[in-house]
Amino acid sequence: MSSATTGSSAALEVRGLFAGYGRIEALHGIDLRLGRGELVALIGANGAGKTTLLRALSGLIKPSAGSVSLFGREIGRESADARVRAGLSQVLEGRQVFGPLSVQDNLLLGSYTRPERRQQRMEEMYALFPILQEKRLLAAGTLSGGQQQMLAIARALMSEPKVLLLDEPSMGLAPLLVKEIFGVIARLKAQGIPILLVEQNAHAALSVADVGYVLETGTITLGGPAAQLLRDERVKAAYLGL
Repeated sequence: MSSATTGSSAALEVRGLFAGYGRIEALHGIDLRLGRGELVALIGANGAGKTTLLRALSGLIKPSAGSVSLFGREIGRESADARVRAGLSQVLEGRQVFGPLSVQDNLLLGSYTRPERRQQRMEEMYALFPILQEKRLLAAGTLSGGQQQMLAIARALMSEPKVLLLDEPSMGLAPLLVKEIFGVIARLKAQGIPILLVEQNAHAALSVADVGYVLETGTITLGGPAAQLLRDERVKAAYLGL
């Protein structure tokens, strides 16, 4: 049995989550579980509510109902910075690096919750992303799209998260860079970091994931082992172009 179906092993568990913007409800009772050491892929079309879900999980918007638990601790009403301190870190859609600041300073900003580990974590990030060490003194805005995505991931990892949320990491990247980014994601998975991956590139996401969910107009319509979803005729027709 997948750990995604075993409550005692949940790194992140979402139950009955409703959220939106003002009077517009974008999520309608989301149930989702991320097991310890798992990579869960959430796929869906534009406007399905994927980014809204991540924003609700990380505390950038407040859910109207439901619960969010991190290793058994309810965090659904905590502030965004409290969730980071609890071990939840998000890589935002579009990378969102601080362009005028150096690569090194962007990384330093990611370590504000763990100042005592700052230097060691920076060395670990440079080992994971050697190109960032090479360009550490350059303004982040001068990096290529792929390098900025690496920086965004490294910045999120500086806080030593217990769970990592990735929002559309392949967006706007050339195919060769997409392959490189997914190689990085696979290495993070191998390190045992639980990852919730939101991604429009359904084939790439499901190929690296343990478990997958399909989100359609704010509701999860399918879920199960990622390999099974890759073979599902509905997924093939709607998201894989097959």
